[in-house]
Amino acid sequence: MAQYPELPARYYLRMGEVLLRMGVDPLPLLQRAGLRREQLLAADAMLRLDQVENLIAEAEAAVGRSDLAFELGRSLRLSAHSIVGYGILSSPTLDYAMRLTSRFFRLISPTVRMSYRLDAASAEIRFEPVLPLSHRALVFHLETVAAGIHNALQELLGERLPRYQMQISIAEPVHAARYADLEGARVQFGWDGTGVRMLMSAAIMGRAPALADATALKLAEDRCRALLTDAVSEGRVADWIRMMLREASGGLPSLEDMAHTLNLSARTLDRHLQREGSGFRALQQEILRERACALLEAGRLSVTQIAHELGYTDAANFSRAFKRDTGMSPRDWRSQAP
Repeated sequence: MAQYPELPARYYLRMGEVLLRMGVDPLPLLQRAGLRREQLLAADAMLRLDQVENLIAEAEAAVGRSDLAFELGRSLRLSAHSIVGYGILSSPTLDYAMRLTSRFFRLISPTVRMSYRLDAASAEIRFEPVLPLSHRALVFHLETVAAGIHNALQELLGERLPRYQMQISIAEPVHAARYADLEGARVQFGWDGTGVRMLMSAAIMGRAPALADATALKLAEDRCRALLTDAVSEGRVADWIRMMLREASGGLPSLEDMAHTLNLSARTLDRHLQREGSGFRALQQEILRERACALLEAGRLSVTQIAHELGYTDAANFSRAFKRDTGMSPRDWRSQAP
């Protein structure tokens, strides 16, 4: 696997336009992030994940506001998503548009995976991270996705969305009041999944987008299939699993949960980890220990509460596992923490 995955530069170029509207010149910011403007302007330009991480950090520091990702998501139109966006716009129903988007979402952005489910009563749209991102970059991309998908649905229908529920796994941000701009959305922060989840009535999914066009749709789908055939997965699997385990709450996801997110079997995912010289159980223990130490050091939760947060059945099991891994009981470790 490549050392750094690459992401489409077009969204980060659009971030430059948002920065300009906020009164920030993006050119010095690009230089500080080790980038040249030409790298973003080239056709089909890609940025390495480490470059994206640097760019996000520099942009948030320069703008001095917490809502940059939200503003970026609100600025996106379906035409910004290249050929996939045109396929979405040409779809005969909102249901078809969501199925098409979930099939080809990797061409929009490989940072998250989209899944879509429809039954007789409700529709669920879900976005889960599939690349190893820092916490800052993960929050940034999830906020961009949340605002961007709301925009996309509104643009497709050409009208205000009916009331629906949006759940986001990030903590409530300073700018939470901005989410009132997403008309129709009842937003819940701190969702105990990882990513963004939207729940709405099944009835809305049968509506026809204003620009439905069967010929344009076929051309777009053919091109998307060709691009997806050429796409190569470039994420570091062990690092991605570490990120997912760090961000989870109410217990850690299983190997099967992780494999499902990547559309792999558990056995195939385990083979990827073995090739990287790692294993799922070792990663679980590493992150459990890391999270336990952080929670004990923070001092806000009791040992029993920490045990529940980490998915243990009781405090005794947690204490035994913690002592086995660290040589100290949770209370002794907390008493000696700086």
